[in-house]
Amino acid sequence: MKFTTLILVLAATTTALMAGVFYAFSCSVNPGLGRQSDTAYISAFQSINRAIQNPVFFVVFMGAPLLLLLSTWLHYRQPTSLRFWFLLAASAVYFAGGLGVTVFGNIPLNEQLDSFNLLSASADEIARQRARFEGPWNRLNTIRTLACTLAVVLLIMACLSPDEK
Repeated sequence: MKFTTLILVLAATTTALMAGVFYAFSCSVNPGLGRQSDTAYISAFQSINRAIQNPVFFVVFMGAPLLLLLSTWLHYRQPTSLRFWFLLAASAVYFAGGLGVTVFGNIPLNEQLDSFNLLSASADEIARQRARFEGPWNRLNTIRTLACTLAVVLLIMACLSPDEK
């Protein structure tokens, strides 16, 4: 297998894994947590946010954008191929809608939730904290789910397109 092909496969795999993580939150984790009381919701989400910070997740989360960029660069030549344009589009969509939304939207919300002291808060404070977190976080997760899914589709199109030389 050529090095460029290996990098393309790894870029597609890591991007698909991230789309799957975000999709799983959208269709199962968030609806399940949404059925919980305010206290249980915040406690569970704090636990999830802490548990996801692990090496396995970080390798894929940071690997996807790095491999996308590397694959795009490896496929750049004159004249530019259709594969290159699909890879460039996948990279842009992932960086803006997947990585960007996560770093500038979801992570700050996660950090605010993590700093919330559930044990010393009143029921009203807990309800307000959930209201400040749940809706915005879910909306941002929908954006990154759609963006990463689109990036996967673009990667599939790149894989199926000829790599003209």
